[in-house]
Amino acid sequence: MTLTEQIVKNIITRVIKSQDYRIEIVNLINAEFLQFAVNFFKKIAYAKLDSKEITIDWYKKAFMDEALPSDDIAINSGLNKKTISNMYGTATKTIVIEAANEHFESLYQNIQSLIEMENEIDLTLTIKMKGVSVDLNVSESLVVINTLAVKRAALRGGLWSTAGKSAEKYLMLTLCKMYQVPEINYNASYFVKDKGKKVDREIDFYLLNNGKEYLCEVKLMGKGNPESADAIIARDSNVFVADTLSQQNKNQCDQLGVNWVALRDKSGYKRFKLALEKLNIPHKDYNGNLDEDLPRILDGLF
Repeated sequence: MTLTEQIVKNIITRVIKSQDYRIEIVNLINAEFLQFAVNFFKKIAYAKLDSKEITIDWYKKAFMDEALPSDDIAINSGLNKKTISNMYGTATKTIVIEAANEHFESLYQNIQSLIEMENEIDLTLTIKMKGVSVDLNVSESLVVINTLAVKRAALRGGLWSTAGKSAEKYLMLTLCKMYQVPEINYNASYFVKDKGKKVDREIDFYLLNNGKEYLCEVKLMGKGNPESADAIIARDSNVFVADTLSQQNKNQCDQLGVNWVALRDKSGYKRFKLALEKLNIPHKDYNGNLDEDLPRILDGLF
């Protein structure tokens, strides 16, 4: 799943304006999840209507069919592929099918035990579609509710991770455009693993000057995240651009001689100019209007 260009634009705009960008991700998660839920309920209704079985077997037949994509089989069983990969060391379709069936049986047994203990509670989930109603008993309803919960968790994890990686490159390009850094003085053409480095991680962005390369680390993270110090130490970063940095993070950067930019600080983007000056990167002062310039810059980048 990828973020839309507009979401990336919104994230960058908010970050540079010292605003919280997380609402953009939350809105996207909500939209993706609600659409999934509606589609899932439709599939539930059709599967239940076509079923001749009284037991939960109709669910397994329709939603854990081996012909389905492995992602769907895992989610429908109450797992996700990342969890399966962590459990088994791989997430091949054969393993996914095996793990999904095993987990679903365990889940259903747990639900049955819970129903026996909480026998005073009854639950019926009714789905109405085109004038036809389909009722799910308490066991079936809990299976469906659990699947929806797992799907939302999977969306949340995937989209938060994708957000940072999708926005990092364009965030740096936007800052360079704001300060009119010549294109020969930065490299944003690739995001690859540099096997020549002691630590094999993804490269974010390079500022260039007279044959010298200055590594820029970009992290859209929360305040005080210890990963910040780990990243700049491990990768010998020259510039560290973050959404939020604690005072301790800033002190660590200063001690390491790393130029830091905390965009959530008031007019935090202005510290990028200090980094450019220290690295002798050609640029011009930015005294423009963000409301006017950011849309133009971002439209050009996309």
